[in-house]
Amino acid sequence: MTALPAPVRAPLSAPEVLARCRESVRPALEEAVGRLHPWVAEMAAYSFGWCEVGGAPAAAPGGKGVRQALAVLGAEAAGADGRAGIPAAVAVELVHAFSLLHDDIMDEDATRRRRPAVWKAYGTGPAVLAGDALFALAVETLAAVPQGPGAVRLLSAALADLVRGQADDLLFTSRPCGGPERVTPQEYRAMAEGKTGALLGCAAALGAVLGGAPARTVDALDRAGRHLGVAFQLVDDVLGIWGDPAVTGKPVGGDLREGKKTFPVLVALGDPAAARELPALLDSPGRRAEAAALIEAAGGRTAALAEARTHTAAARALLAGAPLAEGAGGELLRLLDFLVDREL
Repeated sequence: MTALPAPVRAPLSAPEVLARCRESVRPALEEAVGRLHPWVAEMAAYSFGWCEVGGAPAAAPGGKGVRQALAVLGAEAAGADGRAGIPAAVAVELVHAFSLLHDDIMDEDATRRRRPAVWKAYGTGPAVLAGDALFALAVETLAAVPQGPGAVRLLSAALADLVRGQADDLLFTSRPCGGPERVTPQEYRAMAEGKTGALLGCAAALGAVLGGAPARTVDALDRAGRHLGVAFQLVDDVLGIWGDPAVTGKPVGGDLREGKKTFPVLVALGDPAAARELPALLDSPGRRAEAAALIEAAGGRTAALAEARTHTAAARALLAGAPLAEGAGGELLRLLDFLVDREL
């Protein structure tokens, strides 16, 4: 009797890829968080949407798990089982959670994913402590793998870039809107690559390292992730001004309230007519809707999305030039397009 060929699995959509990777990582992520001090573990679980304040189980909205997916797909792209990338996925997710806890405090954002931010729910000091614990746990997680020294160095380099990007993002708010001291698009790109791209690139690269990939593949995934990070931040900028809070989980006009020099704002400030009116609108709490309309009329929204797609194309080119396993390579490409087109 002739054996039938094995069924071919239909390609997964990007949301299905994210769900598959989240499900494979969550047990290890929960085990890692469970090693923390119980109070700190509760704050971490709250930040992930697993519990309410006090520890009662919850199914609150969590993140998409983008960094988790990149780590698992990085291992699979190297030809390994996706489980090889799980320690990398846990580590980068812990670092991402740590950065969000501190980010919300620095930006004074009271909500995160339609719930009180950790610092509002537990207090500023406890939230800082929880973030520090998550960072330490991430390093511990990577140090335990056979490739530990190299993996920790890769994570440390990404963290240094993340801090530089975050510092620039904070400093940009105090820069003038015009003149030679104003923030340039080039400075913005460097900030976005550090603040967002470094950890996305690190996630994919760490997964590839744990999957046994050659240096060429690791480098291509790191650089592609950095381009994706810039595109992701550009889309975040658009959502921060025009996004629906019911969908994004972020306060409407939050970036305008904080005076952030996001890419759409920089584009508008480069238009002489808009630049004359926009600074006054940004300084007036009751006129932020007018500011958003002026930024859009000056081309800020369109330019930001076009720039995002330019970086997506650069990421696609890097992935196309790397020797990636076919299935994972295709899922990485679908993920790129999905993340740039999200909620727009």
